[in-house]
Amino acid sequence: MTYEIHGGKIKITKAIREYIINKLNKIEKHFSEEQAVKIKVFIKIKNYEQIIEVTIPLTKAIIRAEERHQDLYAAIDLVTDKLERQIIKYKTKTQTKTLKNNKETTDYNLSPETTKSKIVKRKKFTMKPMTEEEAILQMHLLGHNFFIFRDSETNQICVLYQRKDGYYGVIET
Repeated sequence: MTYEIHGGKIKITKAIREYIINKLNKIEKHFSEEQAVKIKVFIKIKNYEQIIEVTIPLTKAIIRAEERHQDLYAAIDLVTDKLERQIIKYKTKTQTKTLKNNKETTDYNLSPETTKSKIVKRKKFTMKPMTEEEAILQMHLLGHNFFIFRDSETNQICVLYQRKDGYYGVIET
């Protein structure tokens, strides 16, 4: 973990820097060792309040916390606790999303590539009214296992499909 500590209208002394680093080391346990985490700390004074802002940019999110207090050390304690809660919340949210996505793909035996909605081809055609028998003939001529047609009797759009048992089914809209 690397720290970038800056002050606005306040000089960052060695004692303040060490206190901030010691407190923020508390959240280090939530990150893996190979993760290069850069923590940005900015301290400023406004009226009688000490304001500390801590920003942790991650790969998919930015965790940020701000605290105000009359005592700078109390503000550092408060912001550290707030950051730890946010990190835990972020990690559990990403873990549950990952588990949910993995469960969905295993339930349906789909790979992650097939779960993406990516349209690779689009067709447009005019529909002539026809009977179900004509639709079956057209389906066989095209070599498909389904066919969309406009029923000449009801003027509705229907889907004709071939069932596994060799018979046909019709879905009416």
